[in-house]
Amino acid sequence: MKPLQKPAIGSLLAAQFVSALADNALLILAMALLHEQGYPALWIPLLKLMFTLSYVLLGPWVGAWADTWPKCRVMMWSNGIKFLSCLAMLAGVAPLLAFGLAGFGAAIYAPAKYGLITELTPAKDLVKANGWIEVSTVCAALFGVMLGGLLVADWLQQLPIYTMLNHYGLTESRFSASMAALLVLYGLAALLNGWIPDSGARYAAHAWHVKAVWQRFKQDHLQLWRDPLGSISLSVTTLFWGVGATLQLLVLAWAQSELNLRLDQAAYLQGSTALGVIVGAALAARIVSLSHAPKVLMLGILLGALVPLMSFIHEEKIAIGFTCLLGMVGGFFVVPMNALLQHRGAQMLTAGRSISVQNVNENANILLMMGVYSALLYGDISVKALSWMLGSAVAIGMTAVQWRYWKYVKPTTGQLKVA
Repeated sequence: MKPLQKPAIGSLLAAQFVSALADNALLILAMALLHEQGYPALWIPLLKLMFTLSYVLLGPWVGAWADTWPKCRVMMWSNGIKFLSCLAMLAGVAPLLAFGLAGFGAAIYAPAKYGLITELTPAKDLVKANGWIEVSTVCAALFGVMLGGLLVADWLQQLPIYTMLNHYGLTESRFSASMAALLVLYGLAALLNGWIPDSGARYAAHAWHVKAVWQRFKQDHLQLWRDPLGSISLSVTTLFWGVGATLQLLVLAWAQSELNLRLDQAAYLQGSTALGVIVGAALAARIVSLSHAPKVLMLGILLGALVPLMSFIHEEKIAIGFTCLLGMVGGFFVVPMNALLQHRGAQMLTAGRSISVQNVNENANILLMMGVYSALLYGDISVKALSWMLGSAVAIGMTAVQWRYWKYVKPTTGQLKVA
């Protein structure tokens, strides 16, 4: 059995942190650019739509790409694409298009990152490794959103040195210097990828014409959905990440409409959610083994029940505690299920191809929920009503998954065996 390669995992965590840090800051910056250019609020969810579109459209290919070349090299190329997206935004390309290019880089990055975790980590340590990668990702989201809030803050733009840097920027935007700062981060992320060792895993060569790629992806997709444990874990992560993306925007809207916070202040409030996820993910990595991962399913129902409570909160201090609790439940819930899906996928397919199927399903749901969210905003639905709708959808969906596990999956699988 392969040992846990701590230096390799440490290098992966560092590269992941910097890349995700820049991604989350770029989202806040793109939102500020849309506001600066006079776009209505309903355009903001379209940023997420553009970012995730590549995950769905490129799904059949990105897993095979990650398995064809050393995954550390694929991650370096992906960060180069993100660098170009930020450069495009700095050059005056429309924020939606430029952020969509960043999504293209992220779609290639994900199968390489999670596939590398599976290749470097034995199954018994996979929940722990996922816990650490989740902590790294959420820490990056926490500090990335805070960094984005800082980069768009009015007081920063008024500093003499910042005014001077903006004056020499490629565009007339007051955020030119902020975009240049993110270019440095993406460059650093690409360099850090060079420290990640090659796992040594090699897979059979693939045919690259469209029909062969699509047929292979279709078979992989059906195989994972037909597997009892694979289908349960894939259902859960698909629901969770679609809800998480919607909840991120809902919290920003709630903070501004109900708590009367500015965008930069609302971005900082999201930090408390991230802190909760860090605590929940760390606890899951310490407490939950891969063989007992299905036991956390009940927490998904609890998460759905908690979301509508935000409609009764109007004070910032209570909101901080509430969003932290949401994050703790979500972090403890998703880490074991993600590890279970990676384990089953790698056993049945390959590390890259299984992550590709996972990404397509999760991001197709994100696209669907972002589209619904945008339509509801266009229909002038209140934040309170949106919180009840989202919470009800989560609770009903997770109740259905839990019932299916108890009735059909658990009797056939029994105790999950971990190699």
